[in-house]
Amino acid sequence: MTGHARISLAAWGATVLGSLVLTPVFSGPFLFISAFLCAVVTGTGVLLQNLRTPRVVVPIVQLLVLVELLSLFFLHGTMKFGLFPWKATALEFNSQMVDAMDSINRFSAPLPQDSHLTLFAVSVITATGLLVHIIAVQLRQAAWSGLLLLIMYTVPAATVHGGLPALLFIPPAIGYIVLLSAEGRSRLSRWGRRISGVSHLDAAEPVEASALGQAGRRIGLTVVAIAALLPALLPALPEGVIGNGLAGGGTGNGIGASISSTNPMLDMGKNLKQGDNVVALTYKGGPSGGTYLRLTALDLFNGNKWEIAPRSDGHKISGDLTAPPGYTGDLSKLTQTNMEINVTRTFRSQFAPVPYPLHSISLKKDWQYDAEALDVVSTNGSIVGGKKYKLSSYDLQPTPQQLHDSITTSAPDQYTSVVPQKTPNDIKQKTLEVTAAAGDNKFEAAVLIQNWFRSGDFTYSTANASGSGMPALEDFLLKNKTGYCEQFATGMALMARIIGIPSRVGIGFLPGTAGKDGEYTVRMHDMHAWPELYFQGYGWVRFEPTPSARVASTPNWTVAAAGDPTNSTTAPTTAPTTPGAGETPGIDQPRHDPNLPNDSGIAIVDSGNWFTNGGGQVIAGVLGVALLLSIPWLIRALTRRRRFLRPPGRAGAEGLWAEVRDTARDLGLDWSEISTPRQTGQWLLTKLPEETHPDARKLARGIEALRYAGDTADPELDLRPEAAAVRKALWTQAPRRRRWRARFLPPSWRWYLSRGSTEASDLLDEFDLLLARLRSLVLPKRPHTN
Repeated sequence: MTGHARISLAAWGATVLGSLVLTPVFSGPFLFISAFLCAVVTGTGVLLQNLRTPRVVVPIVQLLVLVELLSLFFLHGTMKFGLFPWKATALEFNSQMVDAMDSINRFSAPLPQDSHLTLFAVSVITATGLLVHIIAVQLRQAAWSGLLLLIMYTVPAATVHGGLPALLFIPPAIGYIVLLSAEGRSRLSRWGRRISGVSHLDAAEPVEASALGQAGRRIGLTVVAIAALLPALLPALPEGVIGNGLAGGGTGNGIGASISSTNPMLDMGKNLKQGDNVVALTYKGGPSGGTYLRLTALDLFNGNKWEIAPRSDGHKISGDLTAPPGYTGDLSKLTQTNMEINVTRTFRSQFAPVPYPLHSISLKKDWQYDAEALDVVSTNGSIVGGKKYKLSSYDLQPTPQQLHDSITTSAPDQYTSVVPQKTPNDIKQKTLEVTAAAGDNKFEAAVLIQNWFRSGDFTYSTANASGSGMPALEDFLLKNKTGYCEQFATGMALMARIIGIPSRVGIGFLPGTAGKDGEYTVRMHDMHAWPELYFQGYGWVRFEPTPSARVASTPNWTVAAAGDPTNSTTAPTTAPTTPGAGETPGIDQPRHDPNLPNDSGIAIVDSGNWFTNGGGQVIAGVLGVALLLSIPWLIRALTRRRRFLRPPGRAGAEGLWAEVRDTARDLGLDWSEISTPRQTGQWLLTKLPEETHPDARKLARGIEALRYAGDTADPELDLRPEAAAVRKALWTQAPRRRRWRARFLPPSWRWYLSRGSTEASDLLDEFDLLLARLRSLVLPKRPHTN
């Protein structure tokens, strides 16, 4: 096999093995398709090189072959004459890549088996394979191709929570080492026969296990070991080392969760499913029974995801905020409630948790509010973690009759009434079926939708990872009917738009758990999503479709004024809107979900406590550093104890001699490895006081006899008293500074590390030798000519 063909095959293998890191992210046959396409592209390159094609032409032809194969497999309908990629092919490819990136940012791994996601995975793998082939074969720089293999790690790093399994790193590492070995063998085979390396094989064979090859394998395995250990250590680093995950500054201790301005819904799902249930904030005041705290509202739905619509410049906070959008009543007659909120450093968000509708807030500098959403957001990317602020809000409590009589004449904006064109007719039909009994009354229809979700046919479960795009909502509403607050909130918001009610989705927190002195504690698993529907004269009104397994009751105003025409048991409820506090009357509780967070029995944590707000981590860090620094001392102490506990004999005596040697090295004495025991004994006499000389002589001569006297040596020689006396004398004679260094950072520790690396190198030599022997047994020796 020619050298370039060998490297080409190794490059193909490295690409396929490297693509295994994508298996936790994508589903379907993407791996097999990628391996086949890479094989065709690699075969094309080998064929062209065998035909002596100019080097610059080979990658161009390979690229054309790759484009043709991708088009045939995934974009055949856009090709001209069904064979040639055309402008429509490029446009469709770009569209599917955009959809794939959106899905990757939107959904949790593993991603659904959609065609655009499969195309994305195959494109990444095959493009990487082509670039690896170019660098390793055409440019003959195989080592640099490892950087390209890292490209495929960016996708699982962004989507797989908790990191990749450690074992999944091994196949790509093996592929990379094989590629380096193939290139090294190809280079050295042009030099001639072996001049070093595994020496006791036939020296006339071609170079198989050369010294340079052994060095390359050592370097490769060392890099693999470092790369395998470093990710295991990174989670222990404070998050500030690599940033807090949000733009701008802000503090954070690496615990908790974050809500970004780019995709709050996705962040909420991550926090509910994988995040620790730490305290996010505490608050005092507000309505009796607690209150929902909102971060922001998602008002734009394009069929793929719910997000924040484009906004104009925010308003500076300098007094009272603007009136609630859509409210036409007399604000002076509304009751206002005051609150004090203390956000822990574990919650990192650019949005401040506030009740709706907000009247005023003490956050001023670097914070602004949006007049339509009434959410408060930082202006410089800083986070709300660690902030303490006061606010006042309107206690807006419309009656069912007022909402029943409300008439919405127009949408409040250009986003909240939009129903995506690709909304399935089945969803529209189901919406009309559910709301048929309400007639033309929008409020009655909204109540019917809310009660339909809470009727017992739906199950609350955080195991639903499909998100809230149109395919996911269709599956949730019409088929499996299992999801968590994201699906319930977005499902009701979409159905409300279908019947002409402007809607959006609020993201924030449930009221939390009541504690002492009227203080409420809100944890990360209290994060929640709910629909907000617009009614003329009253503005945005919260509804609660999430079942009672998660949220005990619905808002008091969401009870039909004329009674629910489909359920005579529906009646107003006065139960507090806290999760787990009770049940909505007339609603059967769905079956228990094992994924539902259960916080009963968890003590309320004082967010102002020094220990919980970073002090514990400081103590743990100090103890960790102390433990790390004590490892050399601990190993030396255990080693010394083990040596002196050994019974008399050859092994025991050699251990005692080694202990004296290590003690001398720890104290900075120049112990010689090449001297005989007698020479070393003479040297010891120069370092010891006169009264210890007999012990030193007996120790040195005993070791000499055991090593050289053969059968005449005493097999039960006990040198423990002499070794202890010599060691004590060496220690007493040393300066105090050296004694302290010998205790906490013994230099002999470095010698053990050096010896360990030497032994590991010898082990790799044995591994090289084993491979060479196997090759000599399996492959016949090739005849050579003089």
